[in-house]
Formats: sequence, structure tokens, C-alpha cells
Amino acid sequence: MIMIVCLMGPTASGKTQLAVQLVQHFPFEIISVDSAMVYRGMDIGTAKPAPEILAIAPHRLINIREPQDPYSAAEFRQDALREIAAIQKKGKIPLLVGGTMLYFRTLQQGIAKMPSADTELRSTLSREGVMLGWPALHQRLALIDPQAAQRIHPQDSQRIQRALEVHALTGKTLTAWHDNQEKNGLDQTIHYLVVAPNDRAVLHERIRQRFLQMLASGLIDEVKALFSRDNLTLSTPAIRSVGYRQVWEYLQGKLTFDEMREKAIIATRQLAKRQLTWLRTWPDVVWFDSEATDLFAQVAHYLTNNYLITKY
Repeated sequence: MIMIVCLMGPTASGKTQLAVQLVQHFPFEIISVDSAMVYRGMDIGTAKPAPEILAIAPHRLINIREPQDPYSAAEFRQDALREIAAIQKKGKIPLLVGGTMLYFRTLQQGIAKMPSADTELRSTLSREGVMLGWPALHQRLALIDPQAAQRIHPQDSQRIQRALEVHALTGKTLTAWHDNQEKNGLDQTIHYLVVAPNDRAVLHERIRQRFLQMLASGLIDEVKALFSRDNLTLSTPAIRSVGYRQVWEYLQGKLTFDEMREKAIIATRQLAKRQLTWLRTWPDVVWFDSEATDLFAQVAHYLTNNYLITKY
């Protein structure tokens, strides 16, 4: 049976640990679905698997870009399709693991053929975003394209900018472009598994504890190394990643240590909330409580009974 298994969930829900267990018992190979783990030198703040874990369960599509180089959903789709084909050629099953929901959707549905970027217009919108604040431009977008505004966070400068740019260039909203696109989705059986705590408070505490551990493990020094480079700024997509953005502002002197810590934890919780919103509307997913003591046994039982996968 030709198929793909996707292991999805909010940040800090334990996806990596479960994925490693699955690789050790089933003919899976992992493809990372994480927009921050693609960057080299961003290890602690992305919760990138440690070298000893990668030795047991290699992850494709991590450490494939320098932080100054943007990486798009369209590029992810192209790269993921190549890795899926390579894994299946070996007679194994791709296990896509991560929390970047846009990447999962792009892989499943295909990508819209959008107008090319306009450098001058993009610069103008960037200046307006800095002067007026991105929430103000988000309000402008809400008047033009309320559906896109509902999907996009008021501080997501990159997506707000792109949505306004597309409308200014074409007179059509981003939503209209997506609705009218010619679909080129993936023509394979995809099974979606979601792991998340049943109790939101548990997830919040896991997020807090994980960020505190990141700080203890040297996150500030990791960001200092990035901060010292002359080709990275706070507007660079990689540096806008949750956690990195707040530490960067701390290094700039804009936040105290305590403010940085709390803002990073809050921003991570907000990210988890957005991820869960995506997941609740995702069709044909099977949910598992990430706090279950027999989580692996539950998932293994489901795989062997529903997908006809044989354990190693």
C-alpha cells in the first residue's frame, strides 16, 4: 500500500519523542515539517532533535538553509515530494512530523499560482508596517479580505504584507486567488494522526517548562551568535520565529530578561492555540492524548489494525 503518515500536533506536545519510537518499531523514515528547523545554527530554540536522537532517527529537511535565506511553503512542498519519493523507493513509509500547518496544507492541496513579488511595493508596505504597526495593516487587510485576515495573526508581518501586495498588484484578494487556483494536490493516501494534551493547562505548563529549559541550555548564547551577524535583522523570517524574536529584543535592550521570558512563553502559547485551531478543522484526523502513559502502544495498535503496517 502506497501511503504517507502525518504526525501533527501543537508545539511542545511530544511529537518528536513519539516519532522516534515509531521509527524504531515500524518501517518509517521521518521528514520534518517545521519552518524553523530548516535553519542551521537554530537548534535550541527550535527544539531540534539532539545529534544522538538523529543518529537513531534521522530527520530529513532540517538544517537545509542558512538563517538569512527565506524558505517558503512552495519550496517545502517541492523538497517534501522529493524526499517522499526517495523513502518510498526504498520500500519504506514517509512519516511527516511537525507543527507547521501551512506546510501540511500545501503538501495536501498544492500551491496557488500567485503573482510574483514586487520589490518596490513590498518595501512600501514594510515601511508602513514599521510606522503604523502591523496590527494597523491587519485591520486594512480585514476590510479588503476578511477571510484572509481571520486566518492571519495581526503580528504576522510576512503574511499580512503578502496578502496586501497580492491585492494591490492584481485587484483580487488572496482568498479569491486560493479559491480559484487549479489544485495539484498529492494523489496518495495520507493518514493524519494528532497528539495533544486533552487539558490545555497541561500544554501551557509544558510550554513554560520547555522554554525555561531552552534558556538553561544556552538559548541566549545561540541567539547572540545570530545577533552578531550582519546579514540578519528582526525582520528576517528566521529571526521572527517564536522565542528567537523575544531573545533578539532582549539583546537589543528593548526587553528585560523577565519580560523576554514571559513574552516568549505567551507567544509560544499563542502559536499552540493557532495550531490547535487548524487541527480542529482538519478533516479525517485521529486524535491521541499526548499525556497518556501508553501513548506509543495506542498509536502502534492503531497503525497495525488500520493501516496493515507490520512492526519490525
